[in-house]
Amino acid sequence: MSVVFVGTGAIGLPMAVQLAEAGHEVTGVDPLPAARERAASAGVRTVGRFTEAPAAVVVVVMVATPDQLAALVDEALSRDLTGHRWVVMSTVGPESGRAEAARLSEAGAVVLDVPVTGGVARARTGELTLFAAGDPGEIAAVRPVLDALGTVREVGRAVGDGQAIKVVNQHLCSIHIVAAAEALSLAESLGLDPGAVLGLVEQGAAGSWMLSDRGPRMLAGTDVEVTSTIGIFVKDSSLVFEAARSVGAATPLLDIARDRYQQAADAGLATRDDSRVIETYLR
Repeated sequence: MSVVFVGTGAIGLPMAVQLAEAGHEVTGVDPLPAARERAASAGVRTVGRFTEAPAAVVVVVMVATPDQLAALVDEALSRDLTGHRWVVMSTVGPESGRAEAARLSEAGAVVLDVPVTGGVARARTGELTLFAAGDPGEIAAVRPVLDALGTVREVGRAVGDGQAIKVVNQHLCSIHIVAAAEALSLAESLGLDPGAVLGLVEQGAAGSWMLSDRGPRMLAGTDVEVTSTIGIFVKDSSLVFEAARSVGAATPLLDIARDRYQQAADAGLATRDDSRVIETYLR
């Protein structure tokens, strides 16, 4: 299928590569020259603006924030979108997802709400989990694209259902990363080798995917490879906070984790890997 892939960042680029390797005709879109250079090195032709990309049957969206999604839709509305299928895989929250889907639908596009989870590691291997919400027939129509990226879980017919599930997912991710940082910091404070402790506890009842994935990077240094930034978790934990408040749900653990990400951002770590939240515990 012809695919325009918007957002070739840390997780978007390996996803675009998976699609290209599956035989789809992929054009990337990213405003950052460095991102376009990385995409070119990976064999994905990338342009700077959506309006510079050729018309495609499927538009996959992996921008970072609700504001970026709104700006993309603003630009896209200058084109004829009739019959195009937009697959929004970004984490933007239910409110933004529904609002931008309404604008696209009014312009004639079909919109599917398909946020993903699994991080860069699983994006590179095509093993993401995709929370797909929308008309089942339309989901079936883009299955060749979705199946190249991972396992599809159909979660409802309404746009926003996928985003709501991703809010729950990011609630847990936000807390698990901070819990891992706090535990490894505690190990060091107790006079233990945190690396040895990580190897001992991660396979037991205290283990988690985030502990095993982020833990080794937490024990490295500030300049560790960036797979997801502190800034992303400032954004995601705030989306969870806002969604919870909109329905009157209490999230005290999430609120503590959100504060830690903000502390890390305030300390100048916003563009560093999210594992660097451990630096808020350094004495």
